[in-house]
Amino acid sequence: DKEEEEKSAKPPAGSSKSGWKNWKKKESDGEESKITYCHWLLKSEPESRLEKGVDVKFSVDDLKAQPNQTTCWDGVRNYQARNFLRSMKLGQQAFFYHSNCKEPGIVALVKIVKEAYPDHTQFDQKDPHYDSTSRKENPKWSMVDVQFVRMTKRFIPLSEIKAHHLAHKADGGPLKDMMLFTRQRLSIQPLTQEEFDFVLSLEEEKPH
Repeated sequence: DKEEEEKSAKPPAGSSKSGWKNWKKKESDGEESKITYCHWLLKSEPESRLEKGVDVKFSVDDLKAQPNQTTCWDGVRNYQARNFLRSMKLGQQAFFYHSNCKEPGIVALVKIVKEAYPDHTQFDQKDPHYDSTSRKENPKWSMVDVQFVRMTKRFIPLSEIKAHHLAHKADGGPLKDMMLFTRQRLSIQPLTQEEFDFVLSLEEEKPH
């Protein structure tokens, strides 16, 4: 991921400096401009799965059972997802998304209550997300703290969101570029205001 990001920062071959400036401007207006992202989607696994002998299950009910219904969002080991974590601001809201399960989808809203700081699990040899290449003086991986806000009024399944995404790709609606479908494997995904508002509005509709 890091290499891909670095490659994308280089000007197209044979372009002039003024062309490079225009290209950079175009890129900064593109889908990954940090300015346009103010909401997030956080994936977590609600069903038991062992990773290096440790169960990585963490459902919304597990979050609600934490002290103050708050937890650190640790274990992210993808550079792009980490960079999104580092972009999160205090008070921003995110969808809590159940993934890698029988019926994936959005179950709740959470908010960021502590901005990015070093993920302690990278230094814990017993943790499945231990990273022997990370140094305490220059940690590779970050986490944020999130707090439960509320359950969505109903479960919003991936299948329903995908149907809207496909329709919007055809007619230019707000979900046309949603990362849930363009970068499916990312566990931390940014949302534009329009994407967030549209998906949240689905909780008011009857299930299809």
